[in-house]
Amino acid sequence: MLPEIDTPHRLTCHCGAVELQVRLSDGLATARRCDCSFCRRRGAVAISVPLAGLLIARGAESLALYQFGSHTAKHWFCKTCGIYTHHQRRSNPNEYGVNAGCLDGVNPRDLDPVPWVDGVNHPSDRG
Repeated sequence: MLPEIDTPHRLTCHCGAVELQVRLSDGLATARRCDCSFCRRRGAVAISVPLAGLLIARGAESLALYQFGSHTAKHWFCKTCGIYTHHQRRSNPNEYGVNAGCLDGVNPRDLDPVPWVDGVNHPSDRG
């Protein structure tokens, strides 16, 4: 069963140290992959969540922050298992992207085809 729009959904890392509650205001309609140097290596399908739609329910101390390039985006990972859980987007800093593979009951394979976003040519990277 696919997640319902605007109801809380559980998202966890692999080891369970980090648990988020997210509200998917657009359901899975925003599922996408990005081809920037970081995202294409990470390979995760991201889904947009408004900033107010994400709550760290457990494990804030287990999250590590990674930033690169323009330092606009903020990427969080579990320090224990290394799984990417979410990031604050550089293309829209008022939203998080959450890892679809971490959402309870969601298999990213079931979302195919997932569109690609042109992160290689992002305006923040132009000097």
